[in-house]
Amino acid sequence: MNDRLADAVHEVEEAEHEFRPPVAGRVTDVVVGIAVVALGVAALLGSLALGVGSPRAPGTGTWPFLVSIVLVVLGLGLLVMTGRTRDAERFTGAGGLVLAGLATMIAFVAVISVIGFEIPAALLMFVWLKFLGGESWRFSVVTSLATVAAFYVVFVGLLAVPIPHMF
Repeated sequence: MNDRLADAVHEVEEAEHEFRPPVAGRVTDVVVGIAVVALGVAALLGSLALGVGSPRAPGTGTWPFLVSIVLVVLGLGLLVMTGRTRDAERFTGAGGLVLAGLATMIAFVAVISVIGFEIPAALLMFVWLKFLGGESWRFSVVTSLATVAAFYVVFVGLLAVPIPHMF
C-alpha cells in the first residue's frame, strides 16, 4: 500500500513540474528585491513624517515604522538570495491583471477624498469582479452595489466612522 501512495505522490509531483510556469531569472530577482526595498524606504520616510514617538509613548507612525523596517530587511534578503532560489516564477501575461488591479486601487485612493467612497468603491468592486474576475454582469452589479450599501450602513450609519462619503 505504501508503494502505491509513493507512486501517486511521484506522479502528482511530475504533473506539477509539467505545468509549472518558467522560473524567474536573476534580473527579476533583483528588480523585485529593489522594489521591496524602495517600498520599505518610502514607508519608513512616511512613518517618520507621522512621528514615531518613543517606546513609552508611541506615535502614529510607530507601527508603520516597524513594518517598513521589516520590508527593508526582507527586500535586502531577497537581493542576497538572488539567483539561489528556483521557486520564483517569471512574469507572464497574467501579471497584467495584477497591474490593472493596482492601477484601479491607485485611482480609488486618488478620488475617494474628492467624491466619497460610495461611487469609487462600487466601481472598483465592479471592475474587479467583471473584468479581472470574469463574473457575469448581473452578479458584478448586484454584488458591488450590495457590498457598498452594507459598508455604508455598518461604517457610516452604525459605527460613525469618519470616512469621506457623499450621503
